Amino acid sequence: MRLRNSQYAAIMREYDKRQAADRHLQNERWLRVSKKAPRYEALREQLNSLCASRARSAILGTEESEKAFQQKASSLERQMRQALEEAGFPGDYLEMTYTCPDCRDTGYIGNEKCHCFRQAIVDLLYDQSGLKDIVKEENFSTFCLDYYSDQVDRDYGISPRENIKNTLRLCHEFIDNFDQAHDNLLFYGNTGVGKTFLTNCIARELLETSHTVIYLTAQELVSIFRGHTFGSRDDSETEDDMADYIFTCDLLIIDDLGSEMSNAFVNSELFQCISRRLAAHVSTIISTNLRVSDLQDTYSDRIFSRIAGNFKMLPIIGQDIRIRKVLA
Repeated sequence: MRLRNSQYAAIMREYDKRQAADRHLQNERWLRVSKKAPRYEALREQLNSLCASRARSAILGTEESEKAFQQKASSLERQMRQALEEAGFPGDYLEMTYTCPDCRDTGYIGNEKCHCFRQAIVDLLYDQSGLKDIVKEENFSTFCLDYYSDQVDRDYGISPRENIKNTLRLCHEFIDNFDQAHDNLLFYGNTGVGKTFLTNCIARELLETSHTVIYLTAQELVSIFRGHTFGSRDDSETEDDMADYIFTCDLLIIDDLGSEMSNAFVNSELFQCISRRLAAHVSTIISTNLRVSDLQDTYSDRIFSRIAGNFKMLPIIGQDIRIRKVLA
């Protein structure tokens, strides 16, 4: 996953804050030591003088042996540590402390991103996806098959439980092959059968692996496109940035397609969104309460053709889980 410049800058600002906090903490410790352990400061000046003298000797060609220098330096360092401990401080009290000792709060180990930087990416993507709190409750570990009946559905010839098991398998395949296959999914079915829950399960897994995910209801998506097209000049930069994110994020989730008011503008923008993402080889998941025949009637032939030809259509069957929870 490639971070956008604004995302990278946001993370690096946090590392700048960490380093400033590290320096501030060390300065406070120096002040405490200077008040309570004046002997330590005198020994430190002797060590600095010894190092400066060695540097001058190296320039003049009169450098003493490395062994002699190390012996003197080690002796002063031991005395400095003892001075700290006698004043009530730990021997390593003045060593720089870091939130992440591995990268020393720079975010990098050599030219490679540190593990803390990768975690910062995950945290940022969670915040920007709008899913941070939702996926704590709605994920594969909390998905419950008990709400799906074993009774065969006459229209589909399969039970809701067997249907959802097959769908879960396909969802895991979608995640496992995400970076290679660039697949797209369409979940359709009645209200409350778990379509949005499934999209959140997928989003959680991909966010955990540092992929960019954005979740929008169909109404929110249309509102952004309307602002992008008709917004004021003051809002244009923000709207342009958001529209670009919609077109380029690793996974776009469009929830509840069909709830928005359909017209020529909506059809045109939706077609452009789907087409641009297909061309960019980035994945899209759509959920809708509409039947496939309703999709064809509601949207233009161009949109339906794009969806039918490029999305795996996965029906979710069963009763409204929210109602079943209330009754239970």
